Amino acid sequence: MPRQNIVQAINSALAGELERDHDVVILGEDVGRDGGVFRVTEGLLDRFGPERVIDTPLAELGIAGAAVGMAAYGLRPVAEIQFMGFIYAALEQVFSHAARLRSRTRGAFTCPLVIRTPYGIGIKAPELHSESSEALFCHMPGLKVVVPSSPYNAKGLLASAIRDDDPVLFLEPSRLYRAIKAEVPDEPYTLPLGRAEVYQEGKDFTVVAWGAMLHKAAEAAEGFDAEIIDLQTLKPYDEEAILESVKKTGRLVIVHEATRIGGFGAEIAAFAAEEAFGYLKAPVMRVGGPEAVTPMARLEDEFKPSSERIKKAYETVMEF
Repeated sequence: MPRQNIVQAINSALAGELERDHDVVILGEDVGRDGGVFRVTEGLLDRFGPERVIDTPLAELGIAGAAVGMAAYGLRPVAEIQFMGFIYAALEQVFSHAARLRSRTRGAFTCPLVIRTPYGIGIKAPELHSESSEALFCHMPGLKVVVPSSPYNAKGLLASAIRDDDPVLFLEPSRLYRAIKAEVPDEPYTLPLGRAEVYQEGKDFTVVAWGAMLHKAAEAAEGFDAEIIDLQTLKPYDEEAILESVKKTGRLVIVHEATRIGGFGAEIAAFAAEEAFGYLKAPVMRVGGPEAVTPMARLEDEFKPSSERIKKAYETVMEF
């Protein structure tokens, strides 16, 4: 079984789905000839041709709109937005059409569309290249939101997203693209959407994290008997996995790099307060970014949750 990084695993997933289903197409800026800004789609144009791997103009609204039309009429488009900050230009199509198509037509049409985009800080990029606005998309009914944290789950989750009949936003942590390697099967496989994974078992407290922050949360947990949950799918998220773990540990810390105020961690904290209040031994703690625009490269390390900040949250819940 080969060892791959996340770039290679996603490329393998795309190739497998293009091979398996002729209705799958890829579109986006530079996805064909140049293989994508991070070379995730490298080699797919030569293998599958320009009718299925389509270079588009620099127009995110147009990419999303074209993908919605493709999906409505039988194709399974995988649209790449080069960086998450660029997707804001496409919100009209994503929110007003992709997410509503099944409801609007009472099931006559579906929108089997995947939008892939790198997200998060850590690569020292310019403005709008390092956004973590996942909570914005989780708030929109009709959308699914997926965040892989390893090569293995990146390939399996992407295959499931492409086969899903509803629109999926697939957020790829750019900081992890080439940072870790793992064994990934050559053959296609799927992992279920909406199901979390227990990354590490423990008894002291529960940690819920996703994407690159999963690894930062695990790093900070050295010396604690922490149970760490990799959420994997933010919408719909695995309520049962969180509830079961919190009932066992009685403490909960949520870690994400997005701004803490209004971040998706607030949804999980509210869920725990509503459904597991009688089991909690300490207040729910959230560790996130400050109330500020994602900064330029020199301040990235000050913005994202550090191991020290996360560890301080662990120590705080253990004091109760």
